[in-house]
Amino acid sequence: MTDTYTDAFLTRILKRTKVIAVVGVSMNPVRPSYYVARYLGLKGFTVIPVNPGHAGERLFGQTVRASLSEITEPVDMVDIFRRSEAVPPIVDEALEAFPDLKTIWMQIGVSHTEAAEKAQARGVDVVMNRCPKIEYQRLFGELRMGGFNTGVISSKL
Repeated sequence: MTDTYTDAFLTRILKRTKVIAVVGVSMNPVRPSYYVARYLGLKGFTVIPVNPGHAGERLFGQTVRASLSEITEPVDMVDIFRRSEAVPPIVDEALEAFPDLKTIWMQIGVSHTEAAEKAQARGVDVVMNRCPKIEYQRLFGELRMGGFNTGVISSKL
């Protein structure tokens, strides 16, 4: 298992993805999980927030769900903002809840080889230790020389 991915692999995932369930999203606008989810929503993805501590609240026009199993619509990607040791049950729940799931994406600093192998055995692509916001910006021309964005991206409303 590796966390080295080709640009073609990451581009294919981001182009085919429409609906992303973000597990561990924060309601706090300065937290990375908040501004990554907000950014993805602004880029046209449907973002379904998942956080049991805020279930029933509204975020980015969606109701926050307590768990993946509460989501009734199809999900293309599950983006995990939780510690690595929390990944296996999240992957198990995702595989159970979404028979057509295409991608499990684990954020920077998050990886779990056994859970990744389980998902891959079911035909699900896995990305570990990467951020879809950063990869989107890098692959679709929003980052300029030196990795700096020339526009303003803010977590402030």
